[in-house]
Amino acid sequence: MTTCRRRLVRSALPLLMPGLLGLSGIAGAPEPGSLLAPLFRPPPEFVGRLSTHPSPLQFRDGTRVATAADWPRRRAEILREWHELMGPWPAVIDRPAVDVLSTAHRENLLQQRVRVEIAPGQTGEGWLLKPPGNGPFPAVLVVYYEPETSVGLNPKQTLRDFGLQLAQRGFVTLSIGTPGGNAWKPEIGDARCQPLSFHAYVAANCWHALANLPEVDDARIGIVGHSYGGKWALFAAAFWDRFACVAVSDPGVMFDETRPNVNYWEPWYLGLDPVRPRPRAGVPSDENPRTGAYRQMVALGHDLHELHALIAPRPFLVSGGAEDPPARWLALNHAVALNRLLGFTNRVALSRRPDHAPTEESNAQIRAFFEHFLRPGS
Repeated sequence: MTTCRRRLVRSALPLLMPGLLGLSGIAGAPEPGSLLAPLFRPPPEFVGRLSTHPSPLQFRDGTRVATAADWPRRRAEILREWHELMGPWPAVIDRPAVDVLSTAHRENLLQQRVRVEIAPGQTGEGWLLKPPGNGPFPAVLVVYYEPETSVGLNPKQTLRDFGLQLAQRGFVTLSIGTPGGNAWKPEIGDARCQPLSFHAYVAANCWHALANLPEVDDARIGIVGHSYGGKWALFAAAFWDRFACVAVSDPGVMFDETRPNVNYWEPWYLGLDPVRPRPRAGVPSDENPRTGAYRQMVALGHDLHELHALIAPRPFLVSGGAEDPPARWLALNHAVALNRLLGFTNRVALSRRPDHAPTEESNAQIRAFFEHFLRPGS
């Protein structure tokens, strides 16, 4: 087992103990307000119903997770299986270099162009936004194709400026883009893991970049992303448990080969196979088969509800649209049941909009989610 994986397994254990690993402020959080409260309640037709996927509350040997005390061992089992399927991470960088390239004032915010050490021998540029004052502030990592959209500097993309919106509300935000700049051919260097796992690894290093800032409260760092960024945020929160909460905007939170945009099978996500590459992009078929880790995951019965379980009991918001309709509650209810076993309620939420693109309402819900769970005294 690699040093990094040992660290991940060990750090999972305190998640059952409110007060450790940043849970002190959210374990006793008040009830969500009127904007958020409905999102934690499934529609009546989905209440208590589970998808047919194997329960994350069942060990591989068939025994059940009967009590909260059993969960750390099962969580470690899930974590180990996924890392074995996707490939190991390089060692996480505890103190990644952060170079400030430029500084400007924007409204009442401090806006800095930064170069961040995202992996050994690899950097990426992004935007750091800081509210006025000394903090310590809560913080959010924002992941997307490129960081300009996330801070409102891309006029072609609207309603995706989560970094700017949250900074205006008192959060430090770090917005980053694809490693290497090409989401269809991400640069993973010498790493031996699937690209989407490497994205999660990059996010773990960026967590440290934020946590090391003197004005950031390292117990209150969340992560958010839309679409491709939502996939990135989902995997980051599942495999780096120091993120205190996560919001994902319509990424497709389950494998779903009826939805071409829920495309975890592609080589830039989980289907990388240098020996037997896919003939072309698109939904798997007999002529265009599954490849890489994705092929093994499907064959072994794994699905993303296991990642939802890895996030528990940290708060998890799915800002659902075309790819994540209300029927996703059937899978999310597995995480609801796990949270209940661990003694937590109001930890899994699903909102609804008709289309893939964010809306003013969905953005307000995402802002409210982070304000509710990451604000001091929440």
